[in-house]
Amino acid sequence: MSWNTSSAFAPVGLVLRGRETHTVVRTLGDAAYLLIRDWPFDDGEEYVIAVKACIDAICGEVAPEQFREAFLRAADEAGIAALTIVH
Repeated sequence: MSWNTSSAFAPVGLVLRGRETHTVVRTLGDAAYLLIRDWPFDDGEEYVIAVKACIDAICGEVAPEQFREAFLRAADEAGIAALTIVH
């Protein structure tokens, strides 16, 4: 398992409501923490797909970029503004 991998994972900036108004997701570990702990709801179809894709990426079964696409769809479903961070 590779929780802190950032290989081929372009960072994503998210605008959330609540305690923190914005966050940057740089690693699979960041994404897993956000999906499980701070996501606004946990019953959307894209959310469930993103959680599974995150686990699969951590286990090396899918590329981090494939997870990122699922993560962005889940953010859209939840009404979370997402921005690609360019270095």
